[in-house]
Amino acid sequence: MAAPALKDLPKVATDLKTQLEGFNPDKLKNADTQEKIVLPTAEDIESEKQHLSLLKGVESFDASSLKPTETNVKNVLPTAEDVATEKTQQTLIAGIEKFDTSKLKHAETQEKIVLPDKTAIEEERGKQQLFSGIENFDASKLKHTETCEKNPLPTKEIIEEEKKA
Repeated sequence: MAAPALKDLPKVATDLKTQLEGFNPDKLKNADTQEKIVLPTAEDIESEKQHLSLLKGVESFDASSLKPTETNVKNVLPTAEDVATEKTQQTLIAGIEKFDTSKLKHAETQEKIVLPDKTAIEEERGKQQLFSGIENFDASKLKHTETCEKNPLPTKEIIEEEKKA
């Protein structure tokens, strides 16, 4: 293939052409390049190899080497007592669901308020007065007293009588 003729080459704008001709590489700043491709570690490679070998082992597994087994399913049937209790519960629920409320008679409730008698009121009033007396007690009205302990010792006659008894 021959080189293209000058007239076939694309035309460059004159202002861009003058900028490219006047380009000075000394004006560029130095920059450190950093490699952003992170290679896997030896541990990553080893774990991936183990994973692949496990998958290959599962895919190439021979199911004909397995032994045939039988599964015994044990269903525990309910006892006669369980069946009877369930039937009574179902009949009760069915009776409640089918109950006709229109057959009920209208009834009005009467609330009876029972007030305490006079003796109970007097007892309660007495307890309240006792509590208020205790709560409102003024300890500053008490007089100061000194306690004197008297412990009389037994006489000789009393000691001799106790020894004889």
